[in-house]
Amino acid sequence: MLTGAAALRALHHGPGLPLVLPGPWDAGSAKVFADAGFPALATPSAGVAASLGYADGDVPPDEMFAAIGRIARAVDVPVSADVEDGYGLGAKELVARLAEAGAVGCNLEDGDRASAGLVDAERQAERLAQVRAEAGDALVINARIDTYVRGAGGTAETVRRGRLYAAAGADCVYPILAPPADLAALAAGIGLPLNALATPDGPSPRELGALGASRVTFGPGQQRRAMAAVAAAARELRGV
Repeated sequence: MLTGAAALRALHHGPGLPLVLPGPWDAGSAKVFADAGFPALATPSAGVAASLGYADGDVPPDEMFAAIGRIARAVDVPVSADVEDGYGLGAKELVARLAEAGAVGCNLEDGDRASAGLVDAERQAERLAQVRAEAGDALVINARIDTYVRGAGGTAETVRRGRLYAAAGADCVYPILAPPADLAALAAGIGLPLNALATPDGPSPRELGALGASRVTFGPGQQRRAMAAVAAAARELRGV
């Protein structure tokens, strides 16, 4: 029986529907999703940040890894962690901290928060190769491509970056906010399992799978839905 990264990696290549990965923001939500029968989970940085009282991107690394650790310890299914751009950590320390937290997968993005643009693609590929060399097969690397969210290129640039990241050892690619109509071309052009973001007003996970996605995640959407339910309950208590 496969466990850890091997189990998570295998789930990306299963037949039929895409791999649907709910986004727990704390140990309690992780248990709810695991108890519902989901075979793996993927933490969203923005959802975790909100649960800790921070804006997305402002969580100190120690707090983020501690939160990932609480989530991973709460469940018996593989957990992939969104670690944004890696917090400036070297590959060796990043891999070690993910392993210590119990995560067997990670998102690494190529957006440059300082410039609001993109990291040079070749430099990002080199970083991914370093992470792969340190982790071996013990980590499923989901290379997030920020071309669409940064307005810094369309399908051609996304495919170019995706191919570089594939050659560097990424297991899957995540062109966040790619239009659903682009998914098939991206998946065919890059040649790796494709992660699509499900949004409330967009296609369902099943539909995203039919369009070319092998993996579907939700970003902070589920944390925000949960907090909306809390807000509604609070208003009811107040009689508003």
